[in-house]
Amino acid sequence: MTLFRQIYSLLFSLFLLVVASLGYVQFTETQSFLTKQMESDLNNASTSLGLMLTPALEAGDTAAAETLVNVIFEGGYYQNVKLTWMVDGKQQEWNNPLRIEDVPQWFINLNLFKTIKKQSTITSGWLQLAQLEITAHPGFGYHELWRIMSNTIIAFSLLFLVAIFTARIGLTWILKPLHTLSEHAKSIAARQFGPDMALPKTTELKDLVTAFNSMSAQLKQVFHSLDEEVGALRKKNLVDPASGLPNRQYVVSRLNGWLSEPSSGALFLAKLDWLEEVHSKYGYQVRDETIRILAEKFQLQLNEITPSVIGRIAAYEFAFLVTDVEHDQISRYLQTLIRTINQEMSKAGCKPNEDFAIGIAERIGQMNVSDILAQADNALQKALQENKTFHWFETTEQQLFTREQWRDNLSHAISNKKFKFRWQPIQFCDGDGIAQRELYCQLELGDQLAHAGQFMPYIELLSLGALLDKCLIETVYEQKLLERSYEPLAINLTHQSINDPQFHEWLNHFLRNAAFIERICFEIPEAGVYSDLKSCQHLCNIIRDNGAKFGIDHFGRQFGSMSYLQELRPSYVKLDQSFAYYDETHHNSELCRALINVAKGLDIQVIVTGIQEQAQLERFNELRTDAYQGFIAPPLNLD
Repeated sequence: MTLFRQIYSLLFSLFLLVVASLGYVQFTETQSFLTKQMESDLNNASTSLGLMLTPALEAGDTAAAETLVNVIFEGGYYQNVKLTWMVDGKQQEWNNPLRIEDVPQWFINLNLFKTIKKQSTITSGWLQLAQLEITAHPGFGYHELWRIMSNTIIAFSLLFLVAIFTARIGLTWILKPLHTLSEHAKSIAARQFGPDMALPKTTELKDLVTAFNSMSAQLKQVFHSLDEEVGALRKKNLVDPASGLPNRQYVVSRLNGWLSEPSSGALFLAKLDWLEEVHSKYGYQVRDETIRILAEKFQLQLNEITPSVIGRIAAYEFAFLVTDVEHDQISRYLQTLIRTINQEMSKAGCKPNEDFAIGIAERIGQMNVSDILAQADNALQKALQENKTFHWFETTEQQLFTREQWRDNLSHAISNKKFKFRWQPIQFCDGDGIAQRELYCQLELGDQLAHAGQFMPYIELLSLGALLDKCLIETVYEQKLLERSYEPLAINLTHQSINDPQFHEWLNHFLRNAAFIERICFEIPEAGVYSDLKSCQHLCNIIRDNGAKFGIDHFGRQFGSMSYLQELRPSYVKLDQSFAYYDETHHNSELCRALINVAKGLDIQVIVTGIQEQAQLERFNELRTDAYQGFIAPPLNLD
């Protein structure tokens, strides 16, 4: 029971007790007063009638005596009058039946008034003339007592209703600070640290509100401290101090994650030997400043072509990872890269197009990190040997389809729902069953199946992401996949769906009419959160309001603040696969631990991805993660 109802019930009970007590006192006092009044009326009537009957009795006029008694009997509340003549013992009696109007019979049956009689002897001097006995009629008492108590009850009822209504309004106003405090406490419990509450006027509540504000500020500071710790560890472990760019370890981990996901793109390796000339001429300080300026130019001009990962992997070597692009965009990226290098060489007093080389390896088919690094390095060495500015690694493997062919095939597949599904179990770290199953799709192309790594890059390039997501969600329900397992089913959303208001509206309508909403989870990539947080908030609110869940995929991949977790409040996060490939050093473990602590501090479930071996799983178990995913438990066909 709420505090409001407890206080309200207490006031209700106390007021009811007071009203009942006052009603009882009023009842007993009225009953006593009416009894005394009837006794007084009976005494007066007996005395008056005796005086009136004396002349008639002295004269022996029986008719006159009866007339006088009839007058008195009919004019008052008397139940019985008995007149006994002393001379001859003659007795005459008058009776009034016990009928009381406008009073309930049950009230009369209470016998609230005892029988009141008055006997008197009528005398003339010393001579006794007659014996007079009058019995009072209780009708007057019952009638008046019922009338008074009815009016009293009506008055008390009106007063009671007014008092209760006033108490409700008053309590609501008095306890408003407590309600605000309760809502603020719920927000703190949900790890939402809003602005401080205003101090109430009630003295007793001021200290409590002050304590809550202080606690909220301290918890908020703890979260910010964890966020700052993540940033500091990233800078220490994954950032090159001279250039401010990601280091070799980060680039390799991103390569692992990129190659394990459906995507396209290329890897550039650039060796800038002209920086050694700058070093020999001007010293290491000028060289480091040149590297810093060069890194800023890379980030400014190259990211205008397409977002990329730019890292410094050696003293004079840089890596450029370009994802989700076609060959034409890769060529434009290369031209911009060469132009940027030449501009900085000219400023440093070096000759353009000399003393640097670039090797490019494009991702085609299934590749691992060693393959693409070897191809990019071979292309770089070839460019150095032939004294060229760049060399493109040549491969005999051809693309499955052209861009337009992919457009036709994908549009036809989406329209006709030609996708087949597999799902991968995500298991709890404590071995207590399956946390959820992530859904993967394959595309039927004639007699063969194309995996997501082949067609998903073109889904993004051709802006078919929202259509694909609609198709997959509808197919999940048409094939009743949610009924095949009690575990939640995770569906990845594309970047286009996150930013598309029409998809948001469609999803809201679909979820309102769908079954098993509690078993469906939507996964949003962290890059989508950083690119458009407002759209993500709108989408997440739709998902949450309809009873479904959502999580953040590739958690920790982006270099940025984790404060978005407080605003979105996901059910879970999936730690980026790149963390599974970090070296087992103390600093890397601390970075993983800090990221996990940020999520766990907000009561968010943490799922580790990219687990291939038992040794990896044991390392993450020490970090208090909740569940794991990887080819240690591979995807299964749904057929």
